[in-house]
Amino acid sequence: MKESYVDLVRIRRQVFAKVAKLAYDGADLSELEKASFEILPGEVATYRDSIFRERAIVDERLRLTLGLNARKPTEHHRVTDGINDVDVDKIQFIEPLINVITFACEACPTKQFYVTDNCRKCLAHPCTNVCPTNAVSIGRKRAIIDLDKCIKCGRCKDTCPYSAIVQYDRPCAAACGVNAIESDYLGRAEINMDRCVSCGNCIIQCPYGAISDKSQIYQLIKALKSNDHMYAIVAPSFLGQFGPLASPVQIFEGIKQLGFEDAIEVSLGADITTLREANEFLERVPNEIPYMGTSCCNSWTIMVEKLFPDQFEYISDSSSPMVETAKYIKKNDPDAKIAFIGPCISKKLEALREDVKDYVHFVITFEELMGMFVAKGIELSEIEVSEKIQDASSLGRGYAIAGGVAEAVKQVALSMDPSKEINVEGASTLHECVKLMRVAKSGKRNGYLLEGMACSGGCIAGPGTLASLNRVRKAVIDFKNQADIKSPLENKIIDENLS
Repeated sequence: MKESYVDLVRIRRQVFAKVAKLAYDGADLSELEKASFEILPGEVATYRDSIFRERAIVDERLRLTLGLNARKPTEHHRVTDGINDVDVDKIQFIEPLINVITFACEACPTKQFYVTDNCRKCLAHPCTNVCPTNAVSIGRKRAIIDLDKCIKCGRCKDTCPYSAIVQYDRPCAAACGVNAIESDYLGRAEINMDRCVSCGNCIIQCPYGAISDKSQIYQLIKALKSNDHMYAIVAPSFLGQFGPLASPVQIFEGIKQLGFEDAIEVSLGADITTLREANEFLERVPNEIPYMGTSCCNSWTIMVEKLFPDQFEYISDSSSPMVETAKYIKKNDPDAKIAFIGPCISKKLEALREDVKDYVHFVITFEELMGMFVAKGIELSEIEVSEKIQDASSLGRGYAIAGGVAEAVKQVALSMDPSKEINVEGASTLHECVKLMRVAKSGKRNGYLLEGMACSGGCIAGPGTLASLNRVRKAVIDFKNQADIKSPLENKIIDENLS
């Protein structure tokens, strides 16, 4: 979606920038009533069949960006209803985090097999021969699939010599690795929150932009205007997100110009997490637990807790890099208010946990951060700054890429105990994470360190990113190689007595 769903990205950015500007200007939130007209002026529709529908969808996006629920088509509410509840300078979370904008959902058909024009009505007609329910027949122009009989086994597709039969599914459901996408009575997407792990992959795959998460931009900006102890902690996947001309240090300086006291690499927390997980693995595997799963991806840990509750105790007890970085800052400045900036929307839920909420006070994505830059008129590539960022080790910066977490933990653990044999296996995408956990539960990964990432390729492909995976991967690797510190064991910033 990052570089091909251009129209959707543009609309999202306009909405984020509009809400951010309202916050920075201290505007009366009653102005929200006319915001969709300012974003979509005129009377001719650009994206859909009606300008009125386009504006209705933007209205819902505006509400979600403020932290409010999307409205139901069956109920009458003003755009500003509930606005007083979120006009605050702290997190005001209203469940659920991820919402389907029903006005935008096109009720895409669920998994089906379809015969294309490539069908040649061949003599052998293997598609009809292999179908166990006689759902396939030969029509006048091509083979025909009776959807009432079809059991979606896919044998017809696999056997067709012309690849004339294709399988398709609604993109949001195909992207969901935990089968949380269901349908309402009109066939529109509906999220089963009992299964949802808030990875956000449905958001970035929907070509209609019908699914969105709630934002904390407005509340964060109000806090920035009222608190002198605001810190930004920036996830290691920030590289390459804001264009090829914006250097890492310019991005950090731009964040400070938004009103933050300072910006710190979350890779620093990754170094701390690495040390903790390396120690934990050496102490607990296999004497206390058969294997250990990493703890940095919140959607991975939620998935294990929901779908494999009997295995949850085998996920590392160590805090995530986000939390460790926040704890480090709070130790040095007890009055600090901390905002995590990263690729992940699941972190918005992690920050609400009882053991985390006193350390991480806001969570926004890179996409939402860009909206703040736009609202403030900050052009990153024009910022003049010469200092260097050196908060973390090369291994800590590698956390952003799939495999980087386990590699860091393994290297540090082997430095502590060279005699230890450490087998590693990782999975990125929830589909693969579920498969990995099934194998681990069967006892076939005992002694292993398991890394789970909900997004394909790791955090560099999170739902809150702006750039393509390959571009960000290259930028992250380049920045990783620039680190003066190679291992968390060499990072002198970390207090040895940090608890």
